[in-house]
Amino acid sequence: MTTALGIKLSALDTAPVWQGSTATASLRNTIRLARAVDRLGYHRFWLAEHHNMPSLSTSSPAILAGQIAGATKHLRVGAGGVMLPNHPPLVVAEQFGTLAALHPGRVDLGLGRAPGTDALTARALRRQTGPLGGSDFPAQVAELLQYFAPPPGAGRGVPAGEPGLVSAVPAGEQTVPVWLLGSSGYSAQLAAALGLPFAYAHHFSPHGTMAALDAYRSEFRPSQYLSEPYSMVAVFGAVAEDDARGELLSAPLRMITAQSLRGQNPYFPPAEEAARFHFAPEERAVVDQMYDLQIFGGPETVRQRITELTKASGVNELMVLSVVQDHEERVRSYELLAELAGLRAPEDAVTSG
Repeated sequence: MTTALGIKLSALDTAPVWQGSTATASLRNTIRLARAVDRLGYHRFWLAEHHNMPSLSTSSPAILAGQIAGATKHLRVGAGGVMLPNHPPLVVAEQFGTLAALHPGRVDLGLGRAPGTDALTARALRRQTGPLGGSDFPAQVAELLQYFAPPPGAGRGVPAGEPGLVSAVPAGEQTVPVWLLGSSGYSAQLAAALGLPFAYAHHFSPHGTMAALDAYRSEFRPSQYLSEPYSMVAVFGAVAEDDARGELLSAPLRMITAQSLRGQNPYFPPAEEAARFHFAPEERAVVDQMYDLQIFGGPETVRQRITELTKASGVNELMVLSVVQDHEERVRSYELLAELAGLRAPEDAVTSG
């Protein structure tokens, strides 16, 4: 459903871990958040794959997506994304084919080319010592697509069960929308060439958004998956009762980004502590360039920023990642966003957990 903002609204989560808390508690709050946004009428709920990062708990998107699908009724659920170079395409197809069999019509599969971690951990995941550049990503995507059933009316590329061919059970019986994710023009161009939907990571690469989306639309080739381009941007954001509180909610992200530039990998700090953090000039420049282009603030400021972003980018959908320590305040942020967008709650939506 298109909202009063002119786009669909979705949610992204990384199950952030806060000082004094645990990954276990964060994962349980992610389930609670999914129930809440399901009740509010959001369109999708995606999980982003990360490894060896104490502050982010979404190391197993497929497992978590299954739990979320079981705890909700209306949301499309899935990965945003699975970092495909870390996994055999056959295994990914089996996982998401199983999810689709158990939750028909509600499963998405977003694919990324980056490792989602450091080089040492990527090698541990892939059990190899060679280059980690993802140069075979297009071939991996093509292989994965062949394991799923084609969209209705499209020709079957690889008949399941043929001698000499590998079948991904039960993926061969399922049609799962496959998205490409990216933070540069590379994945945008590949998504366009394959005729797949494209999601851009504005939340950590905001200065490349327009160029990547322009490339995607201008180079798009209709396919058995899509007849015309379909794009989404993911943003960091939080909506509070006023601009001062909304901006304060960006402070933990700003601080943890600066710490990462120092080679540190900490838990998320409380907003009030983060607001007192001392940035080196070069850290301040990086942090401001990233987070000044996100959507923190009170309702009217957020409305204006979303309108500016969506009009300039021409996207069909907006996916919001809110990193807020207090669970009720995080839910309230999504409630305020739903209110200003005019989302309608499904009549039989599950209640918030």
